[in-house]
Amino acid sequence: MRLFSLLALTSLACSSPMKMEPVVTRWAPGLVYRAERGPNARGFLDRKGLVHAHSIYSHDACDGQPKNDAGVYDSECLADFRRDVCTSKHDFVFLTDHGDSFRENEFPDVLLYRPAEGDALITHDGAPTANRLACPGDDPILVMAGTETGTMPVGLERHLSNRALYGGTDDVAVRAAQDAGAVSLVAHTEDWTPEQLTSMPLDGFEMYNLHRSSLQNIGIAAELVFGKVELGDFDGLPHPDAFFTAFTLDDPTYFSTWGTVLARGARRVTTMGTDCHRNTFRQKLQDGERIDSYRRMMSMFSNHLLVRPGADGTFDDRSLKEALRARRLYGTFDFLGAPEGFDFFASEGAVTKEIGDSVALSSGAVLEVKTPRVRDLDPGATPPAITTKLWLAKEGGWDEVASTTEPTLRFSPTLPGVYRAEVRIVPSHLKPFIGKRSDFIRNERPWVLSNAIWVTP
Repeated sequence: MRLFSLLALTSLACSSPMKMEPVVTRWAPGLVYRAERGPNARGFLDRKGLVHAHSIYSHDACDGQPKNDAGVYDSECLADFRRDVCTSKHDFVFLTDHGDSFRENEFPDVLLYRPAEGDALITHDGAPTANRLACPGDDPILVMAGTETGTMPVGLERHLSNRALYGGTDDVAVRAAQDAGAVSLVAHTEDWTPEQLTSMPLDGFEMYNLHRSSLQNIGIAAELVFGKVELGDFDGLPHPDAFFTAFTLDDPTYFSTWGTVLARGARRVTTMGTDCHRNTFRQKLQDGERIDSYRRMMSMFSNHLLVRPGADGTFDDRSLKEALRARRLYGTFDFLGAPEGFDFFASEGAVTKEIGDSVALSSGAVLEVKTPRVRDLDPGATPPAITTKLWLAKEGGWDEVASTTEPTLRFSPTLPGVYRAEVRIVPSHLKPFIGKRSDFIRNERPWVLSNAIWVTP
């Protein structure tokens, strides 16, 4: 009887398997995602990555010792970079290594190319211009060369014939980098005047820089690092990947310069600079990882480029640079919650224009912004307060012209000008991850910063 019952139960189990519920992932600090792989409704690929990152080919990376006295580069630091850029799930990296090391090394070394690791080069005209850095079990990451010297050209396809020009800031130096395939940017907007950023033949500058932000927030950073972490006292501290919730992210200097330059008629792309070096805070947080690890810095925020794919649906380094020059970029502060669903575009009747484009006021142009949500937000979490805004560039900054807490903001401009979208968030959903510092999540801060759309008469 027992044997019959056992056989009957086994038969039932085989014929009617138990239904397994899918595992649901909830967003938490440190959880990162690949960008949506398919094209959007208008055929563009949304690809996220880093603009402004330092590798072993920067003299001040790797705790200031990227190579030893014999000139041998730090393989452990390079391994950290390679592992962590894969872990942060970016699609691309525009390197910006400092000139003294960068100019001394050749292509494809400056692309971090390691064939033994499974890397594959992209070539144009028979020369290597980018590296598909292999990520075990995941898509490769496109790595491009660049240098932060006098200016910050990114996506260089070869060295300048006169490498002394890397330190230059005049038109000759800028155009030489552009002739070598680069998109000509400058870093650290606080060091440049609107007059310079308007008159120089640049493609763009930074709308945010993490190094600058760290200096602005040095007081709270010192309180946390030297008053707590240095002593090994983690009681009441935020989740280690929510560490930057302590920072004020708005930078009046950057926003003022940004608005002024565009209001004066210069068409520039603006980027978010990670500026990672792995050289600042060696102290380890609760997870046993140093504060300034490549992974932690690389995961904090992203530059999203709207890339026009090739006929086969893929993209390469030149596709990325075309999107960057065309200003089809928005930035996201991912440590506040992975944003999903953001879009900003304009309509001229049945014609849709992208970020970076122009529309005519006389055509009845409409600007539209889709408000993002936090991807995989825990339904039990206190929902964040999210506000979408439109800003109009002016001398000295920006004027707010529209705002909503609804899923879509539509605005019919009555004045020509330069308009950008911004999504702001009060990150109440981070309460379980903040420890005793609930003051870190009470204030509204930027979550998504878009490039502009030009409304012409």
